[in-house]
Amino acid sequence: MATITEKTSRMHNPAHPGEILREMYLKPLGITVTQAAKALDVSRKHVSAIVNGRSPVTSDMALRLASAFATEPELWVNMQAQYDLWTVRRQARPKVKVLVKKAA
Repeated sequence: MATITEKTSRMHNPAHPGEILREMYLKPLGITVTQAAKALDVSRKHVSAIVNGRSPVTSDMALRLASAFATEPELWVNMQAQYDLWTVRRQARPKVKVLVKKAA
């Protein structure tokens, strides 16, 4: 089984899923945050927080977005995971004792 090295698997500054939602779905379709919130059956404040990168796309929201925009929930969950990993990698890492060494 081939492994992907940490270096090749790193993304450089991935977009928050809210930015993708705004730039690739809402703007091109002419949908406002208020209209999206109503369609998703959530508050306008919640959609605004996601679109502005202040809140993550949860599994529940991923299902809602997938239904509303004819995508798959995995798209939204994976974007959020990539963004979260990138964010954490930029922070100081705690000291963790290595239990298993990587194969060469």
